[in-house]
Amino acid sequence: MKHSLPDLIEAQRNVHVLYSYDEMDKYLQNVLAYIIDSVRAEENIILIENERIYIKIKKELHELISKEEMEYIHFINSFDFYFSSGSYHPPAITAYFEKTVQPYIQNNKSFRSWAHVEWTSVEEPHHLIHDFENIIDDAVKQIEFPLVCAYKQTNMPIHLKTMLNQLHPFILEETSLSPVEDSLTVKPSVLSSN
Repeated sequence: MKHSLPDLIEAQRNVHVLYSYDEMDKYLQNVLAYIIDSVRAEENIILIENERIYIKIKKELHELISKEEMEYIHFINSFDFYFSSGSYHPPAITAYFEKTVQPYIQNNKSFRSWAHVEWTSVEEPHHLIHDFENIIDDAVKQIEFPLVCAYKQTNMPIHLKTMLNQLHPFILEETSLSPVEDSLTVKPSVLSSN
């Protein structure tokens, strides 16, 4: 059963989605659509992205939304986020995330998040990714916020992809869409145990 991502988020706040992408153009279209949907819903968005891609996103957004709407977007450099302690260390990442979301929670403000997870090689510590995704999934359920975790398909060996499919209750399928459409589609993960 497929749903549009905006409809799913409207019906259920605790949405943890895996998005494995192939093409950068489609990635940009999807992240833009997610951001625009967040802005239209008057929700803050925590965008964890590398600076190079964020510059492209920001340029496109300036043509699509107002200066006031840009204030809903909170950019975090993905390198600073994932390697704040000098290495990929889930407790440090979790502490960084908790510090980031605390003002939204304290002020009772809705937020969504998009996290681009990038690796320099396929030799990265997959057990640490597993641990972190479990921690984040618990946070999504407890705090009740939507989160898309984006991974580049070609950087995902089969065992990592299988693990990520199991850890994410929903999968975002790559579709052809424009940044202003509300047609991101998700399906429940076939392998998810949730």
